Amino acid sequence: MIKRIAQTAGFTGLLAALLLTLLQSFWVAPLILQAETFEKPAASETHDHADMNMPAHEHNAEAWEPEDGWQRVLSTTGGNLVVAVGFALMLAGLYTLRAPTRTSQGLLWGLAGYAVFCLAPTMGLPPELPGTAAADLLQRQLWWVTTAASTAVGIALLVFGKHWALKVLGVAILLVPHLFGAPQPLVHSSLAPQALESQFKIAAQLTNFVFWLALGVISAWLFRRKPDGQYSA
Repeated sequence: MIKRIAQTAGFTGLLAALLLTLLQSFWVAPLILQAETFEKPAASETHDHADMNMPAHEHNAEAWEPEDGWQRVLSTTGGNLVVAVGFALMLAGLYTLRAPTRTSQGLLWGLAGYAVFCLAPTMGLPPELPGTAAADLLQRQLWWVTTAASTAVGIALLVFGKHWALKVLGVAILLVPHLFGAPQPLVHSSLAPQALESQFKIAAQLTNFVFWLALGVISAWLFRRKPDGQYSA
């Protein structure tokens, strides 16, 4: 069973990561690069001094970041691979508890994963372009983790709960983090235009939607395969 989980997660993660990188390269990355053109001039202006007698800033040790081109694509692919394999391991582990009887059931698992890790958290913390004001990082991380966990528990109770009281409890758990609200910056501001922000949010959501559907279908298909290439019942 461990070998089955590892093989399912490995191949699923690889294929899903390549698909995600492809979508990001043609849709998401160009929007980020466009937003960076608004961020860099603003950053350079903060280093200009009206008084020429003031000492200039020295930047001896700048943080490394991948350059545009193959470095950025390679870094993105590596990050996507780690994330995709991790999510695929989670799905394969869940399949040992409730194995999919049809490959199409992977779509439902993919939709659940999308709701847990993308849709619910971004309702309070939407994806942000470079140069966007944001609240404290630790607070945002805590809210994100809490929201993802509560969404997972809520969906599980709604789907697998036998009693109506469990389903009501599931709805309540789903709503709790949104009732408290996500941490927000004191002032909402962005260097990028509003139209570019809207395009980025749509692109990020649809890209993750396709990614999770692919994760669900591929993992369910691979998990059901037997060593002889046939499918389990």
